Amino acid sequence: MRVAIIAPGEMGAADGARQRRRGAGVATSLAGRSRASAERARRAGLEVVDGDDRLVGGADVVLSIVPPAQALPLAERLAPALARAGGRAAYADCNAVAPETVRRIAGVVAAAGCPFADVGIVGGPPREDDAGPRLYASGEAAALLEPLAGLGLDLRVIAGGIGAASALKMAYATVTKGLTALGSLAALGASAAGVDAELKAELALSQPALLSFLSRQVPGMVPKAHRWVAEMEEIAGFLRPPAGEAAAMLEGAARLYGTVARDRAEGGEGEVATLGRFYAPPQG
Repeated sequence: MRVAIIAPGEMGAADGARQRRRGAGVATSLAGRSRASAERARRAGLEVVDGDDRLVGGADVVLSIVPPAQALPLAERLAPALARAGGRAAYADCNAVAPETVRRIAGVVAAAGCPFADVGIVGGPPREDDAGPRLYASGEAAALLEPLAGLGLDLRVIAGGIGAASALKMAYATVTKGLTALGSLAALGASAAGVDAELKAELALSQPALLSFLSRQVPGMVPKAHRWVAEMEEIAGFLRPPAGEAAAMLEGAARLYGTVARDRAEGGEGEVATLGRFYAPPQG
């Protein structure tokens, strides 16, 4: 089986490495990517090809794994090459986007004559021989992705058509990334008021599981905050029909993550430093 992965970020490179070790041919593109992406692709042993026609022309499956804001533009960029390939490859959008967005992407891919699957990834990149993340797939073409299960990916096909897998991802991330935002705000507020030590002690006493979760999530969020902005905006769009104005909570989380991302880019002396102190592991 031949798989094209766009792009070799942390998730894409790790997924590609696992599939390659299980015998798949895995290609990627470095068009518009950073030096860090090139290094990840090298370490993962991915074949780097030039040009979209070479990338998708021989692929059985194309996995789109990019930041949410890039998902639709990527499909639009690849559509001519997918059409020239005669619809041979199944296109799987694996990005954290709302059902409305994934249906727009599906329309672009369908116009190119390709089968389309909606995929929501839950969990972090696979490491060593762990189970890795769950890839929930929906839509008629989801069955075409089943060979990926034999390549070390935990693929789970669900009912509901295109949009179902993305809805599941959005609902799950509402909890995980929403709680991360609340935990960040609580730490910032307590630190500003001078009661950060007392808050952390109370959380350790009455909410140890939550404190453990936030102590992993918040530090892990900081280097990825710039990517979480668009995801929270997608979640807000997903929640707006059932939740109305309450969906603005997630738009607020997007602004928080944007602030953290800017602070980190500027040296991390503000919010980033405060969050690092609050959620630092205990000394000794």
